[in-house]
Amino acid sequence: MIPDNALWASLPVPAFLIATDNRILDVNSAAEGFLNTSKRALLGQQVWEQIAIDAPIEASFEKARRQGTPLFVNDIDVGSRGRAPLQCGVQIAPVQGQAGQMLLLLSPRELASRMTQNHSAKSAAQSAIGMAEMLAHEIKNPLAGITGAAQLLSMSLTGEDVELTDLIVSESRRIVKLLDQVEQFGNLSAPDFKPVNLHDVLDRARRSALLGFGSRMTIVEDYDPSLPLAWGDADQLLQVVLNLLKNASEAAGTTGGNIRIRSYYEHSFRLRRSDGTGKLLPLQIEVIDDGPGLPEDIRDDVFDPFVSGRENGTGLGLALVSKIIADHDGWISVESKPGHTVFRLSLSRTPNNTKTQEV
Repeated sequence: MIPDNALWASLPVPAFLIATDNRILDVNSAAEGFLNTSKRALLGQQVWEQIAIDAPIEASFEKARRQGTPLFVNDIDVGSRGRAPLQCGVQIAPVQGQAGQMLLLLSPRELASRMTQNHSAKSAAQSAIGMAEMLAHEIKNPLAGITGAAQLLSMSLTGEDVELTDLIVSESRRIVKLLDQVEQFGNLSAPDFKPVNLHDVLDRARRSALLGFGSRMTIVEDYDPSLPLAWGDADQLLQVVLNLLKNASEAAGTTGGNIRIRSYYEHSFRLRRSDGTGKLLPLQIEVIDDGPGLPEDIRDDVFDPFVSGRENGTGLGLALVSKIIADHDGWISVESKPGHTVFRLSLSRTPNNTKTQEV
């Protein structure tokens, strides 16, 4: 193992300690952030199953191991499961005194953008919503006039002509409802941070879902009873979980399906920021469904505003989720394939010096 744990943890680039059989022995927090996977989940995994390098590097890696020499490769594409590749420099070196063990370092050119995904999403959302808010205000007034004119016109019409005016009114109201959602998104206030019992939030969301949009779903709880209090806004986090449950329920369609809500504590999950600082996010919430999965063409952009995989979808539900989690300095990720989609939330716990008045 790396002898100086403090130095290892402080490395600003993703670092992997590789065993003689190419299994991962250790990773630093920057590597967790790069792969968006916890250290616990990575340990023991084959490194080339976790990292996809667009170059025939495995043979060179083995040669460097046999000869005990370092290897440097510049400007190659390196990706991880389900994520677009980044152009990186790759550095490989044998570990002194540990026969066959290798150190793998990645130097992404776009490390800052990857490590600040949530903050970038927040900025993009604010820009798009700011423009949409302005348009919403301008569009709603003439729509009200169109709706009123159509209703007046329908009073002097009969038959198919009335059906046409009814269509104008119903579609105008649908557009107004969408514009109201846009304005609500833009007017979301900053979180009111307090200690939060996440299981209370999850239970409220589950009960609400089963009484409404999720009535056809089977929702199973899988909670860690020892989970400590989170630091956040209970109402906003409730909105996040409700949106994720609604997304899963709508994806299942009329036939229904299964949703599992899981909570657990991940000691080592840390979000590495572009300035080199890190934030521990040990509280994990997963919403797992067995629906059809996210369409491949939108999988990487699903948290962007106005991106939707459903016909007539607004594309604001997951964008709102991303914005709220970013405001909480948290992390959200998704893994999706047919029959198994997991939305994962990572949040901070209540600071030790905070008086715990639970909400």
